[in-house]
Amino acid sequence: TATVPVGSGPYGVAADPAAGTVYVANAVDNTVSVIDVATSAVTATIPVGAFPYAVAADPAAGTVYVANADADTVSVIDAAANTVTATVPVGSGPYGVAADPAAGTVYVTNSGASTVSVIDAATNAVTATISVGTYPYGVAADLATGTVDVTNTGASTVSVIDAATNAVTATVPVGTYPYWVAADPATGTVYVTNQGSDSVSVIDATTSTATATIPVGSYPYGVAADPAAGDVYVANSGSGTVSVIDAATNAVTATVPVGSDPFGVAADPGAGTVYVANSGDNTVSVISHHAAQVITFTSAPPAAPVVGGTYSVSATGGGSGNPVTFTIDAASTPVCSISGPVVTFDADGNCVIDADQAGDAGFLAAPPARQTVTVGACRSWPWCRGRRR
Repeated sequence: TATVPVGSGPYGVAADPAAGTVYVANAVDNTVSVIDVATSAVTATIPVGAFPYAVAADPAAGTVYVANADADTVSVIDAAANTVTATVPVGSGPYGVAADPAAGTVYVTNSGASTVSVIDAATNAVTATISVGTYPYGVAADLATGTVDVTNTGASTVSVIDAATNAVTATVPVGTYPYWVAADPATGTVYVTNQGSDSVSVIDATTSTATATIPVGSYPYGVAADPAAGDVYVANSGSGTVSVIDAATNAVTATVPVGSDPFGVAADPGAGTVYVANSGDNTVSVISHHAAQVITFTSAPPAAPVVGGTYSVSATGGGSGNPVTFTIDAASTPVCSISGPVVTFDADGNCVIDADQAGDAGFLAAPPARQTVTVGACRSWPWCRGRRR
């Protein structure tokens, strides 16, 4: 539904539904772009550390965390002020970051040290360092099970960490070069992109076992789950597409073309939108899983409308079933007025009728439609009595 230009080398992306914003880590620019969800426009650009690779938002605390891979640090951003308020040293080569708002903790994968740093969100201090598999990249906090999942790219495994004890409780074999990971607390499943085998591994979070392998596009990297829609989104870097997986059936139900070299992906369940960072062309693609609606006027205005005349307007809309509503455009209020579907011509000039249809859980709001009626001055004395002639 939109393509948003951002900084150079966008890799990580995170949505903050509470604030209506999306954050994009621009690795080459050493910046974070802030996108306003309502307008699909960049409203701020924030300098951070060297080679920011991943980003995570904590809506409860109003903070954003950025893993700076070449600086071995995490930048902490105040989401209200769009400024960096702290820089936290972590391990070597931090590539992944995830926030657990309920516990007030942040998890960072240190690819060069094969560890995970645990940050206390209240103090911005590292409180624990956990050894995991070789070259950890992706990390996800599973709020339903109280666990943290880490992809070990060099070991083709996922480490499962108990968030309460900071201990690895399971190691799950997955596909080749597992890269990113997403947890769906609504279904108790974890999704892992296997970059080397063009597939997604599905893990049962309660048993820490892989239950399915789903073929997707070429070189899958980012993955995001949308519990509200029951879908999982996978960015296929080599294909320039996003695979949409039905979480109930583990089947790919759609393949959406996006920008060049799509990498990171984030879902905003409330808005019904998905954001894809296209590292090859420095853009973010905005995908909606709602169907589109179109308004079509079914009534034609009078052939020679004049002051004092009326017109019954009608239109059809999309599949939401919501009514098409009519208003007079603000600039036309001296020319005409409306009551229900009946337009009354009050003066000569252009009468612009606006038509709108609201969306719902399955449909986007229809783009506004307009019909313009050119009204002439009334010249028949009996008809125009008391009106301008």
